[in-house]
Amino acid sequence: MSNITLKGNEVHTIGTLPSVGTTINDFALVDSGLNVKTLSNFDGKKKVFNIFPSIDTPTCAASTRKFNEEASKLDNAVVINVSKDLPFALGRFCAAEGLNNVETLSDFRSSFGDDYQVTITDSPLQGLLSRAVIVTDADNKVVYTEQVSEIADEPNYIAAIEALK
Repeated sequence: MSNITLKGNEVHTIGTLPSVGTTINDFALVDSGLNVKTLSNFDGKKKVFNIFPSIDTPTCAASTRKFNEEASKLDNAVVINVSKDLPFALGRFCAAEGLNNVETLSDFRSSFGDDYQVTITDSPLQGLLSRAVIVTDADNKVVYTEQVSEIADEPNYIAAIEALK
C-alpha cells in the first residue's frame, strides 16, 4: 500500500506501483470513441502512463497538457493518460484543448487501477486512481515509476521523459 496525501491528509492506495524491471500487465481501457484499447495497440512503442484521479482538476489538466507537449518531441513513444473519468469527458477535454499527441483512456469499466495498484482505498477520492507515472521500454518492461506523494502536485516530467532515452 502506498501512503500519499491529498492536501496534507493521508490517503492510501491498494498497493505499490510495478517494480522497475518487471513487465506490465495487459489492460482493456476505453477511448473517447468507446473503442477498447489494450497493450497490443501500443506494441513496439515506449510508453508513459500518466495516471490521475480526474481530468477536471487543475493538476490533472496540467499534466495532460504538459505530457501532450512533450509527446510531440518523442520518437517511438506514446503517452497514455489514464483516469476513471468517462471517455466522453476525456474526449471533450482533449478536443477543447487541442491535445492530439497523447492517448487518453478511461478505466471506468476495467481493472487497470487494481492491476497497476493505483486505486485509492480511502478519503473523498476513494475508488479513483492516484497520481502516478509508469514508463516502459518498447518491450513493456518498467524503466521508471513515480507515485506522486501529494496528489495535488504535478509529476516529475523531466524524470519520466528522460527514462525513455
